[in-house]
Amino acid sequence: MTKAALSILAVLAAAADAPPRAPPTAAEARDFAARVDRELRAASLRSNTASWVALTYITEDTERLNAWASEELMALVSRAARESLAFRDTPADASTRRQLELLRLSPEPPLAPEDPAARAELAEILAKLSALYGAGRWCGPAETGPCRDLGELEDVLAGSRNWDELLDAWTGWRTVSVPMRPLYERFVGLANRGAREAGFADVGAQWRSGYDMPQEAFDAEVDRLWRELRPLYEGLHCYVRRRLQGTYGAERVPDGAPIPAHLLGNMWAQTWENVYPLVEPYPGAARLDVDRALKAGGWDPPRMVRAGEAFFSSLGFAPLPATFWKRSMFVKPRDRDVVCHASAWDIDSRSDLRIKMCIKVSEDDLLTIHHELGHNYYQRASEHLPFLLQQGANDGFHEAVGDALVLSVTPDYLRRLGLVSEVPSDQRGLVNVQMREALQRVAFIPFPLVVDRWRWQVFSGKVAPERYQEAWWALVRRYQGVAPPVPRPDSYFDPGAKYHVAANTPYIRYFLADVLMFQFHRGMCRIAGHSGPLHACSIYGDAEAGRRFGAMLALGASRPWPDALETLTGERRLDASAMLEYFAPLRRFLDEQNRGRRCGW
Repeated sequence: MTKAALSILAVLAAAADAPPRAPPTAAEARDFAARVDRELRAASLRSNTASWVALTYITEDTERLNAWASEELMALVSRAARESLAFRDTPADASTRRQLELLRLSPEPPLAPEDPAARAELAEILAKLSALYGAGRWCGPAETGPCRDLGELEDVLAGSRNWDELLDAWTGWRTVSVPMRPLYERFVGLANRGAREAGFADVGAQWRSGYDMPQEAFDAEVDRLWRELRPLYEGLHCYVRRRLQGTYGAERVPDGAPIPAHLLGNMWAQTWENVYPLVEPYPGAARLDVDRALKAGGWDPPRMVRAGEAFFSSLGFAPLPATFWKRSMFVKPRDRDVVCHASAWDIDSRSDLRIKMCIKVSEDDLLTIHHELGHNYYQRASEHLPFLLQQGANDGFHEAVGDALVLSVTPDYLRRLGLVSEVPSDQRGLVNVQMREALQRVAFIPFPLVVDRWRWQVFSGKVAPERYQEAWWALVRRYQGVAPPVPRPDSYFDPGAKYHVAANTPYIRYFLADVLMFQFHRGMCRIAGHSGPLHACSIYGDAEAGRRFGAMLALGASRPWPDALETLTGERRLDASAMLEYFAPLRRFLDEQNRGRRCGW
């Protein structure tokens, strides 16, 4: 026997004779959480800074810097998540226990493989996917130009009523995602590898484990909420389809069939507010032309953001820091490529709050500003907590906060801003107003189900790469009642034409937010003492509603989400009835209009 072999036997024998290591103590768990907190703060600052630059100044160099910083953060999170498994059975205080749970469950950044080469590749792929999306252009079938970016193509879908122009913009943007397909396939394998090393079956299983309930229970909750809301969606779908027939003809938009995807005014048919002029219930009643009023009043992007800040100030929240106004991006630069997708940032988890938007002077962007500022105020409210608890009670909460306040942007509130001359007082005007809202809120309901149920199937292996397109459009048809206007080749990658797929951002949060925003709104209206119909309530200026709202925000993720929900609403269960109550006048109108028609698809 060689000396090396004898040496190995000696080591094994010594290990066998050594006493078993004592289970980790509560103090060790607390120290581990504190160390991870320090490391995450530092790495997150570097990653956020690199990501901000990469998204607001797209070059190969900024893409590379972003990948390096992302790799460092992924390595830290993934290593810490694996190490945290040692403390699973350790009796620790509630804050430490919560931090250790969330360390493994947070979907962003993705858990990376332990192998450095695989981790570096994962970071490079993610950076490349975002860069491809942000720099995407459609230059026409012959690539002779003029080249148009996403914003310009979206303008076509929003304003044109020409079938061929709409089709060109819709299909053109989907050429941008074709190069993403092999990258995404490789990304799925690497991300799943990291998730499995941390104890999950796949990435989708990890995402669905982050809702303070078993995966199966979460799936059942989503199904329950969709069953409750589907009749409202189907009623809107039926009405809109009939009205679109008046523009495009019943042969192109037939009864009992999905609506062609390029006709709904949005690149992904996720919201339909841009087709309002085609489907307006009572032409001329409650003509709230906020876009025109904004432009006539000389509003610019900073003034629009100031209006959003003033809403939060009316509830008792402190003004945004001076650095917010210096460091945010409000307008698309003329000299470089950027990712215009609106987002809110807390760069250092302390006070460096920002928003990134290419703001257009429009009602839609005014509402988006309120939404993004909701993220910023939520971020600031939880800054006193450990890093891992500085997030929403669940990710749906973070999305719902700003949107709940958007529901208080009523015609009466717009009148205060000088953007509406009179508030609709008759039933016809109310139905028109609710139709505009429903084309955004109700039309959106099924789209998150499409995006994440597709990804869950992809991550689990149920959908193989050669079926990416087939599975995507099957879900779009099933949930949205929408279909591609032309055949989509298997070689294309239409899911990647959506930012959240390219950026690997979970999307079911927006479905939850659609439910929660109305639940939050109803809770705050009750606190404010509102006694009329829910759709007429605005909490603007109500200090007590603001105080309770702030108390929920301050909890961050320190408590399970039912505790946070109860803090504001007194309820512990997701409840779609608030949304149904809000849209009750429109539901009655839709039922009358659709009577005797062939609805569904």
